Amino acid sequence: MQASELHPISDSSKQNINRTFWRYAIPSVAAMLVNGFYQIVDGIFIGQYLGYEGLAGINMAWPIIYLFAGIGLMIGMGSGSLLSINRGQQQASTNIDTGKNTHAQSLKTNHTLATATVLIIGFGLLGSLMLSMSGTGLLLAQGATGSTLILAQEYLDPFSWSVIFTILAAAIPILIRNDESPNLATSLMVMGACLNILLDYIFIVQMNMALHGAAIATVAAQIAVATCGVIYFLSSFTKVKISKLTLKFASMRFDFKLARQILLLGSSSFVMYLYTSFVFALHNRLFMEYGSPVTVGAFAIVGYLMVLYYFVAEGLGEGMQPPVSYFFGAKQTENIEKVLVLATKVTITAGIVWLLILNLFPSSIIGLFNAEDTKLIQEATSGIRLHLFAMFLDGYLVLAIMFFMAVNQGKKALAISVANMFVQLPLLYFLPPWLGVKGVWLAMPISNVLMFIIVAPMVWHHLKADKEREVDRLLEPRN
Repeated sequence: MQASELHPISDSSKQNINRTFWRYAIPSVAAMLVNGFYQIVDGIFIGQYLGYEGLAGINMAWPIIYLFAGIGLMIGMGSGSLLSINRGQQQASTNIDTGKNTHAQSLKTNHTLATATVLIIGFGLLGSLMLSMSGTGLLLAQGATGSTLILAQEYLDPFSWSVIFTILAAAIPILIRNDESPNLATSLMVMGACLNILLDYIFIVQMNMALHGAAIATVAAQIAVATCGVIYFLSSFTKVKISKLTLKFASMRFDFKLARQILLLGSSSFVMYLYTSFVFALHNRLFMEYGSPVTVGAFAIVGYLMVLYYFVAEGLGEGMQPPVSYFFGAKQTENIEKVLVLATKVTITAGIVWLLILNLFPSSIIGLFNAEDTKLIQEATSGIRLHLFAMFLDGYLVLAIMFFMAVNQGKKALAISVANMFVQLPLLYFLPPWLGVKGVWLAMPISNVLMFIIVAPMVWHHLKADKEREVDRLLEPRN
């Protein structure tokens, strides 16, 4: 049997690395763009019907919800990477006609998925408990007061019982993508986004439910995505099989060692989201201190525009991960480098293009959220120019984190995420007292520049070391 019949990545890697990359990247980027688009539509509904106070309210609640999405990404990326690495190892064993590890690899696949499921349920229950007990306190810590606090509380309330679906909706598309079904993963996210937008219109515009309605719309969409994803994997146990995994109830068990590996591999994704949540919350606090709720509303608009590119970079990273993990398992170092270089070019180019568009047409884009509040438009325009000038470097950092996760270097990925947070904190401490609101806007882009100077050589040295090891391995039999 040909390798191409056993695994499509293997065939693509020999014929066309570009096709291999885009086969995963296009559905992944499309899914993340849809995700970003519906969040922007969320912001447009809120900005048009609730003004800057509604934008400030959701921006106070957003870092808290984003944290739970980060837990889902951690579990999805960690277990998804293991599934793809396992698939690559199975293919490598088959290619040399040993067949010895096939059963063991199959058991590991079952254990990985079962372990991921238990982690999702556990973190979901703990998250709901935490949100019920500490949600208001987390809003107060960001400086939320008055109507901003009330609106933010309205948004958080529906999530207090549905955190498990927030986590599952973030993890399930990644697991499906690593099961060789990237188009289906994208379709699920598109379905969730369309449902969210439709319900936004019903609850915010027609029923005047404000941020409470926006939250219910999001929760309903997450439940729909999570349910369809679970049905996909349960199909492995039925005659109408959709999932490509071979799963058996008898082999499904929680494995503490795999749980640790999943959390370590995916921890950098969680820290990346934790960093984003914490930094956004700290920005909210500082903008309330050095500015006003209008400034927080402007920051929300800038955040929506930044997140749209951030999701593109994350989509490219998630699209890069399955083939890179497979090539890593199959010990194809040259192909890993080719995929990474291509992903880097696309990520940086996309960031520069979006940055140019935002700077050329700021008023028109900001006007989508609110075209009547002159002060809000001025604040948001200033934010675009000060806060986003190094945005494309942030995209590279996301890609670097995803790369290290894909090649089973969870500690390096985690180090980048942690360093990104700690580099920015001193800037947020020293710049605002010196420059005021401008100092708050400038902290993140300066941090991105400093981190790029550190991380780019780190990635290059890792690739160089891998290539040298691969050459030594190939020459070893001749010596």
